[in-house]
Amino acid sequence: MATAFTHALVGCALGGAAPSRLPRKRLALAGVLLAVLPDLDVVAFALGVPYGDPLGHRGFTHSIAFAAAAGGLTALAMLGSRVRSRDGLVVAGILTLAGASHGFLDAFTDAGRGVGFWIPFDYTRYFFPWRPLATSPIGVEAFFQGRALRILWNEMQWVWLPVLSLTALAAHLRRRHET
Repeated sequence: MATAFTHALVGCALGGAAPSRLPRKRLALAGVLLAVLPDLDVVAFALGVPYGDPLGHRGFTHSIAFAAAAGGLTALAMLGSRVRSRDGLVVAGILTLAGASHGFLDAFTDAGRGVGFWIPFDYTRYFFPWRPLATSPIGVEAFFQGRALRILWNEMQWVWLPVLSLTALAAHLRRRHET
């Protein structure tokens, strides 16, 4: 899996790139939470759920269906009845993308059993053909006792730099469009 830092960065960037008429700071925070949320499935290990089970690691919580449900429910919590407006659909879309970004990043990693993108409709686990991201160990202690700096450097090159560049470009274009 990618690190929580990288998942959070992508979620924050998606929320922060929203049009200025939307609550970008709240969207960025919600984006961070939704981008990190899928890894709560590691609790399944403690409950005896096997890794490859649909409810195991990189299973249902990494699926597009879960991202859509979490994004929609979070948009509803943020906007209430306004969620049915055009802006509400944009907010729900951004939050869904933030949640879905988790599985997409994990599918670019070099280890594991793949990501259950289509659970509950298809239980196949997938990786992308190109997998440049080093897999981060599960657990804080394992991460910091291991190759943390090498993993973060790898993610900075492959994810952080492109995301921050696109975020800067989006901010520039937004300022240019608003003036």
